[in-house]
Amino acid sequence: MKRERARRSRNVDDRRGRRGRRVAAGGGIGLVGIGIVVVVGLLLGKSPMEMLGLVAELDEGGSPASSAPAAPPDPESAAFIEAIPGETEDVWSEIFAARGERYPAPTLVLFSGVVQSACGRASSAVGPFYCPADQPVCIDTSFYDQMERRPGGGGDFAEAYVIAHEVGHHVQTVTGTTEVVHRARQRGENLEGTDGLLVRQELQADCCAGVWGHRAQQRHQWLEPGNIEEALDTASAIGDDHLQRRARGTVVPDSFTHGSAEQRVRWFRRGFESGDPARCDTFGAMRL
Repeated sequence: MKRERARRSRNVDDRRGRRGRRVAAGGGIGLVGIGIVVVVGLLLGKSPMEMLGLVAELDEGGSPASSAPAAPPDPESAAFIEAIPGETEDVWSEIFAARGERYPAPTLVLFSGVVQSACGRASSAVGPFYCPADQPVCIDTSFYDQMERRPGGGGDFAEAYVIAHEVGHHVQTVTGTTEVVHRARQRGENLEGTDGLLVRQELQADCCAGVWGHRAQQRHQWLEPGNIEEALDTASAIGDDHLQRRARGTVVPDSFTHGSAEQRVRWFRRGFESGDPARCDTFGAMRL
């Protein structure tokens, strides 16, 4: 990506390098543990982020930790990361303005090890997340190093997709979609499964990421050969079926919370090819 063409956001809270307790290398609960915690949380009627925050606190207290400051932020990395929310702000502000509305941009919080939000305390093991309570997008940038070592790989546009997906959850919050899922959870409805509300919520965020990618490309022509494939490979690698097969050798569609690899790729592509958020109505779709 020709990142120099993008506007850097001022809504970035870079907490990396600050002194504080950090989860030791090798710590964290991992993808399988995260899945278990989320499922248990849903069964108990708790917010998954609340449950993950509790686990992070326990992990921090029970694992060897260091009080030394984290490594100082890398200026080049910071410049790229700040460019992505800058572009999401411009794209979504334009979309909201066309409807006569104002887009309230979220803050991107960069952290190392552990972060506190209104959804609780979370470790880097949680991965990138969005907290609807106080509306930040949070990411430990070491996640990008992990992406490069996993199937699906990394790359500039894959990294941008990760942030744009979480911003998609922010769009859902300010438009009221997140509240629909919250009310269903309060009623005790089952939210999981291939047609469940959680999958619909995640696929819509993928589609929103695609809408952003389309419009940002129209604005800057900044994508280079292979960039789209990076995002599609990443979307595929984090499909529920792919993750479940890697973790336990079998796939349980009734427990899906994010969608299959095929679904995630298809809904991202749907947003990217159309650039139209109206095409992202996963909640009204008969077929996901």
